[in-house]
Amino acid sequence: MSRYRPPAPPKSNYLTAEGETRLRQELDFLWRDERPKVTQQVSEAAALGDRSENAEYIYGKKRLREIDRRVRYLRKRLEDATVVRALPSDINKIYFGAWVELEDSSSNVSWYRIVGPDEVGDKPGYVSMDAPLGRALLGKQVDDEVAIVSPGGRTCYYVAAIRYTMPA
Repeated sequence: MSRYRPPAPPKSNYLTAEGETRLRQELDFLWRDERPKVTQQVSEAAALGDRSENAEYIYGKKRLREIDRRVRYLRKRLEDATVVRALPSDINKIYFGAWVELEDSSSNVSWYRIVGPDEVGDKPGYVSMDAPLGRALLGKQVDDEVAIVSPGGRTCYYVAAIRYTMPA
């Protein structure tokens, strides 16, 4: 049995202006607030003596590694990111940053926003442009139908509206 796993597909480097702000705030918090606190806690725990059985020291060192890993990741993503601040030339089609109103076959209506992979989970309804739904929606326009095959089966959506500002 082979343990080989193919590498994950590369993530898109696009961010909305709001996504860039959130990532910069997280980086700033980790670097200026969280890391100094944890470093101080590790120093205090190390001063207590035997480090091999010192849970505070061991946990603190682990937490520092996690913070440093996240800081490296955020710096790299922000350095390589393309921040999309302008509207596309054709606002009648779905592009990155668009709010899309979709109606499914049961007449359920939902709003989704096409965002970068680092922004998914920030707010409800955010869909990565790399996700099957995001990829299927890009380039579509109002009245188009979109079919998605997911683990739950095939789902068809009707594009009811496209906006580049948050819907009311």
